[in-house]
Amino acid sequence: MSTQGAYYIPHKATWPIAATIGLMTLLAGFANYLNGNAAGSTFMLIGLSIFIIMIGGWFTLQATESETGMYNKGVGISYRMAMMWFIFSEIMFFAVFFGTLWYTRNLSVDWLASVGDGPGRSSGMLWPSFESVWPTNGPGNVGGEYEPMGAFGLPLLNTLILLTSGVTCTWAHHGLIEKNRSQLIKGLAATVILGFIFVAFQAIEYQEAYHEMGLTLGSGIYGSTFFMLTGFHGFHVCVGAIILTVVLFRSSKGHFTPENHFAFEAAAWYWHFVDVVWLGLFIFVYMM
Repeated sequence: MSTQGAYYIPHKATWPIAATIGLMTLLAGFANYLNGNAAGSTFMLIGLSIFIIMIGGWFTLQATESETGMYNKGVGISYRMAMMWFIFSEIMFFAVFFGTLWYTRNLSVDWLASVGDGPGRSSGMLWPSFESVWPTNGPGNVGGEYEPMGAFGLPLLNTLILLTSGVTCTWAHHGLIEKNRSQLIKGLAATVILGFIFVAFQAIEYQEAYHEMGLTLGSGIYGSTFFMLTGFHGFHVCVGAIILTVVLFRSSKGHFTPENHFAFEAAAWYWHFVDVVWLGLFIFVYMM
């Protein structure tokens, strides 16, 4: 336990092990699902369930320690630094995917179509009829026929939903600072609802893409980059909504004060990061 002059040393924790098991099961199930294994979807659900239980359990442990006064100022600073580095790692994570999209659209497609001169350009003999256009399903029409996803409709609606959720999250924060518990809970509830609506609409969008537009993970480089970027972002939205649900539950129990509410701040930072990433996705994936 921390004191004024001592630093809190965490006890042995098993929740990180549960997180690893859940994520590995989820990813293994997803890989098997993509390869047509009937058990893949079952393992995905098991992995997701373990992950959700882990989040609830780990957050409960942290809440108990925080509310019983086990953390001092030094621990609070380390928490904030850890969250900043975590979000920075997430920024780098998505930067790699945006870089992949840029490299493909601005370099690889031109090289394969023999546009311009210089190293890396194809001679035009491999795919003489390939054109430098985007979206593309690759040389030789390897991705089959599909319809690109437009920016209007569900994508635009989801953009408005996510931006609105950022406003409600900020409104909830102001309620906490002003000791308005009702505003805090209402703002958090609205943010959580909007977050899960976003995920539901993205699921509908995916269903439409697969069954009506012919757009799948196998639709060449356009299909793979589209689902890679939007899929990982959707996963982050889902995680963020779960985290905010835990914060909402704690708020309803009377937790957090204007002086001590790092858990809320961390969730809000993460949610605003998700908002900003989606704006980039909407512009560079859907509109361009």
